[in-house]
Order: sequence, then structure tokens, then C-alpha cells
Amino acid sequence: MPDSSPLPPVRLRPAAELARDALATPLLSRAARLARWADGTTRVGAGGELIDEQLPAAAEELGFSAAADPDGDGPVHAAEAWRIALDCGLVEIADEEEGTVTAGDALASLASGSPDDVLHLWLTALEATLADASVPALEDLAGSVGEDGTLDLGSLDWDPESEADFLDGVLGNLYLMTVGEEGPAEESAVPLPVLAASMLVPEGMEQPSDEILEEVSEAMVRLDEQFQLIEPIGLVEFQPVDEALLAEDDGEELPAQVDESDISRYGMVRLTPLGLYGMRTRLAEAGIAAPLVGDLADKGADALLTGTSGYPQAAAQSEIEQWLGRRETLGAARELLAAARGGDEGAPLRRLRCQQALSLVDDSAEPALREVLGDPELGGLARVWLAEHGAADVPPPSESMIFWLTVDTLAAQLDAEGNSPELRSLVEGLAQQHSGFFDTVWRVDHPDTAKVLEAMGRLHPDKRVAKEARKAAFKARSQKGI
Repeated sequence: MPDSSPLPPVRLRPAAELARDALATPLLSRAARLARWADGTTRVGAGGELIDEQLPAAAEELGFSAAADPDGDGPVHAAEAWRIALDCGLVEIADEEEGTVTAGDALASLASGSPDDVLHLWLTALEATLADASVPALEDLAGSVGEDGTLDLGSLDWDPESEADFLDGVLGNLYLMTVGEEGPAEESAVPLPVLAASMLVPEGMEQPSDEILEEVSEAMVRLDEQFQLIEPIGLVEFQPVDEALLAEDDGEELPAQVDESDISRYGMVRLTPLGLYGMRTRLAEAGIAAPLVGDLADKGADALLTGTSGYPQAAAQSEIEQWLGRRETLGAARELLAAARGGDEGAPLRRLRCQQALSLVDDSAEPALREVLGDPELGGLARVWLAEHGAADVPPPSESMIFWLTVDTLAAQLDAEGNSPELRSLVEGLAQQHSGFFDTVWRVDHPDTAKVLEAMGRLHPDKRVAKEARKAAFKARSQKGI
């Protein structure tokens, strides 16, 4: 799964809507149907599984009649659904000796419980499904039974813990790709090769080795099987790998109509809205910060500006909009400005988020902005806001205030985006528009002056200008005795 750094916040659908989705998932709905079907005559084995003689009737109950199930998969689906019913407590063992069952207490919760009750049961079913998906295929297990009838796990080259961890990592990366700033929209899917590569290709490796590519290919085949097992619980929507590709791997010639350049042929997967809820819950339970849009709406401006500092732009915007929606404009503006002050490491990014928030308020916030015109940290951004809103009698900023605001803005952009193309363009524009820029800026009394100048030296494509920036950074550090 992703590391412990905060993920972008996710916007979830209402619990009632998610509960309806959960009830409609094939696995949980089949499990509930079998739980209602079972009675005192239903017989189970020692582990609670339906005995073989019961499976045809169970399959029939689920709609897998002989006519509707030409492939004969009905008993397999019935067995899967029964395991979910047992794991979720929809059915319980009534008499172990006789092997009979009765309806479980959870069945009533599924029928008449709250949305949270339903989602709790769905999460239990999800965990059971993910555990099943980490188990090798039946044909592999069958080939590993020794002469004494016991299962030889060593011959499988299968580590249950690492297999489960790998699947968790894949799902964590899928969540990150879905909620991240550069991730797909909710309705978009992630190609299976991209997902497999995210787990196996080392960061910074531009051209994967043949060995890595072989591992990615093997992982794709395994993930193709796993996602087909997981899809019925409603976590994902999955388009399997084109069977023609698998035939190609077996040495068969591709059909003439197959387009090898179509990435969707290699499998596509996306988290459903229910899947976003499920993954966010699993991540939070694993101790990983997985915030929700609106988590900061009832907190103070200091928590808002600090909390959204690490968010992508769009995610921060959504969070700020909810925060502002619960407050009176003038009071909110004053609270934001007060929280934006400071000379600490995170202050520039707080002020950038403050500017973002203030761009969303109307003219009734004007008194708050006028109150900070003389503030050395906030006076520059206050003048920008007032000018953009057509306010009258706005005093012009001093040169020192302009340069301080420039350094502060660059420091915030550097913290927010790193060495991004947008920041590179901003650096080029500044150096081009202001003659003697570096002769003046190194004197700016801002904690991040030297850091910003060093970044400009790295980012500017003109070697002469980059050298000027580095010299100015050296002067700035010398001035502060660093």
C-alpha cells in the first residue's frame, strides 16, 4: 500500500447510495439469496461448506439452471456465494454433528439495517474475497497434492503473506492513481500493464530491463485472474486481458483483426464508487492517512491551510470551498489571513492556500484585506486581491514588498510542485522581465531567499542566467551567515 504520507482527499458518495450499490453486488446479493434459501434440510461439511449434493440446487436458486448455464459454472458461483454468506454471518452452523445451518443474525441487518450496517457486512465480504483472490488457482493446488494426500505448499513457490501484500499494494496504487491530481477521472480505467509496472519497475528506471518486463508480464496474468475474482464483490470494474494475447504467449498466431497497439487489450481496471469507499476504509484501518473531502470543514483556518498544503490544487480547492461554505465571508477572511502569518518552513505554502481561498470570496471580505495592508507578510497579497476586485485607494506596494512577495510565491510553488514545468516558466519570466533582478533579490529578508535562488539556478535553461542566480544565492546565504 502507499506509504504513510497523506493522500489526496477523496469525495465519497452518500452512505445510503453506497449501501444500495453493496446490496446489488453479485457476490453479496447471491450470498443473501442463499441464506434465505437455506433451511433445516440444508447440509454442510465440516468447514461449513455446502456438500456437493446441495450445490446443484443452490446454483438453481441463483438462476444457474442447465439452460442458463451452458458452461456449468453455477455450482462454482454457488460455492463462492455460500462462503461469503458464512463469512458474513448470514448463515450459521446450527448443529455441527448433523451438519445443518440456520439463518444468521446478520441476515436481518442486511435486510433492515442502516446503511452503515450494510457497508460493514460488505467490507467483511470484501476481505473474504480478497483473501480468496490471493490463493493459487485450483489447478495449481491440485498439482501440489502429495502421495499422502496433503498439500505441499513448498512446491507451489507461493508465499501467502507476500501474495496478499502484493495485491494490497496493487489496490493501494490503483487508489492513488484514482484520487491523485494526475490520476484518471472517476469514470476512467487504468491499463493493467501500468498497474503492474507501478509495483515492479524501480523508480527512476527509464528503460525497464528484460527481467523486469518479464516480471510485469507474469504479474499481469496473475492480476487478470485476481481481478476477475474480485469484480463480483463490486470493488472494481474490470475488462480482462484479450484472450488472443494469451494465445499469442502460447505461440499461436494472432488473428488478423487484432490491433496490437490497443492498450485496452491488455486489461483495464477502475475502482467503482463503492470501491473507493472500500479502499479508503482499508487504508485508514492500516494507519495510512486517507482523508475525505470535508474533513477540515469544521476545523480552524490554521488546520485548513496546513492540512491542504500537501494536497493537489483541485483537491485543495474542493476542501476550501466546503470550509468557506460554512462561514460568514468577512470573519472567514480574517481567520484565513491570521493563519497565513509566520516565518516557519510551511508558511509560504499556507499563504498560497490562503490566496487560493480568498480568490473564492466576494467583496464583503474587503475590510479584512485592508486591515493587513501594512503587514510585511500579507500586505502584498492583500494589494493583489484588492486590485483584482477593483477596490479604490489601494496604496502601491514598495519595491521591497514586491520582491518579498515574489520570493514567498516562488517558495510556495517550489514546496507545492517541486521542479515543475510551470515553475520553470515562472522563473524564466521573472528573470526576463526584471533587469537586475538578481542584484536586488538576494537582499530580500525572507527565510527562503537562498533556497529560491538556488532553485532558479537549477531551473533556468540559460547558463548565464542560472549562474547569476547561483551567485545571488551565495550572497543571500553569506548575508545570513549560513
